[in-house]
Amino acid sequence: MSKYLHTMLRIGDPERSRAFYEALGMEYRRELPIVRDGQLEATNYFLGFPGQEEELELTFNHDGRSYELGTAYGHIAVGVDDLDATLVGLREQGIEPEREPYRVREGGSRLAFVSDPDQYRVELIERE
Repeated sequence: MSKYLHTMLRIGDPERSRAFYEALGMEYRRELPIVRDGQLEATNYFLGFPGQEEELELTFNHDGRSYELGTAYGHIAVGVDDLDATLVGLREQGIEPEREPYRVREGGSRLAFVSDPDQYRVELIERE
């Protein structure tokens, strides 16, 4: 049997990224320093939604390198109970949606996109 465990994103600022994902309702779970040849190479930060086992792994490499998002990445999807309230909470922390909530099709779920500090897109979906 196989089981989904986590998704990893490379980040440039652990504090800003952690604050963003905590604003989405994720909880900080742990961090794991990666030491190679006596040097701190990277730190992995694990977050997840309360009551869910699956995690998001944020990896910060300490060598100062930067990354490009690329054209293959799409987005992470997060279900929310109240999209309007979620967006109000995010706006209070300076996080603005790309555009106001909308539906892809009539009768479909309401959704909005926000971007994290490294420009990874996150789709917020309110299912009715």
